[in-house]
Amino acid sequence: MDSVTVSNPQASSEVWNLLKRAIAHSSGFQRWLSEKQAGVILEQPTDLDACVTAYLRQALETLAY
Repeated sequence: MDSVTVSNPQASSEVWNLLKRAIAHSSGFQRWLSEKQAGVILEQPTDLDACVTAYLRQALETLAY
């Protein structure tokens, strides 16, 4: 894969889409999403972008703790 620079929004968008799909297929994300859908976490985003962002935010907050 070619190097991506911040000054290239299209390339950044492509990288985010690839990462988003990879994360969405991971077992950790699937488990997290199942818990959300089971009502463990009440407020749930509906689109994939928002779900992956929320998952990453929660993962980083957990690691920072």
